[in-house]
Amino acid sequence: MKGPKKPVPECPVGRARSPSGMVRTLRRILPWAAGAAAFLALRSPVRAELVVFDDGRVVKAEGYQIYDDELEIRLPGGGSYRVDLARVDRIVDDEVVVEAVRLDDHALPATSYDLSYAPGRKPLFGTAYDDLIEREAKRSDLDASFVSALIRAESNYEPRAVSRKGARGLMQLMPATARRLSVRKPFDPAANVRGGVQYLRELVDRFGPRPDLVLAAYNAGEGAVESFGGVPPYRETIAYVNRILGWWRPADVAASAPR
Repeated sequence: MKGPKKPVPECPVGRARSPSGMVRTLRRILPWAAGAAAFLALRSPVRAELVVFDDGRVVKAEGYQIYDDELEIRLPGGGSYRVDLARVDRIVDDEVVVEAVRLDDHALPATSYDLSYAPGRKPLFGTAYDDLIEREAKRSDLDASFVSALIRAESNYEPRAVSRKGARGLMQLMPATARRLSVRKPFDPAANVRGGVQYLRELVDRFGPRPDLVLAAYNAGEGAVESFGGVPPYRETIAYVNRILGWWRPADVAASAPR
């Protein structure tokens, strides 16, 4: 015995159509959809992932995926391959043309600023890690407020933070950088901050008391800063430098800069 006839469910955009009616509708929609997709493709910015290896090599990738301790790199022409994540120094997003970007008003003139440790310049945000930051900044003769601003940009003070690029801990050390700095426990706040501040000290020694260049190198790598002769034209890096300089306000310490 047959049961009652089930009602035909309604289509999300109206009542269900016959197969021939749906074909006619698709014929009307598809050309428009294809044109819209082409328009959006033209309007969308071209993205590039720059994978920087610990030996200085740079590979441009269409995208990437992390699998445990390996990084899969997708190539622009198709195909992919995997490498040991410990060989990757950093990954930088959004390479853009030089004319398309600029630093905001927080950008610094090409002059020196005092980045050395001073007891009066404390960590900025009143966190549980202030004493640790103060201790390591003093050890490496770095401005503790500068270090604290960088940590906020990197991890927002989450000691177990892991970025989609594989960077870890408070100062977001990549495995290759952590290994070079002998940081065996990147999620241990003391070990992570000591290694990160040590790396920051290396950058100050290399680029001098230029906080914009030091921050750009921390984000995009020393090679990128040297290749472009300044902050590299990567949207991510420019936003990173602007954000930290907005918190740190280097003009407040310019008066104490060495003459």
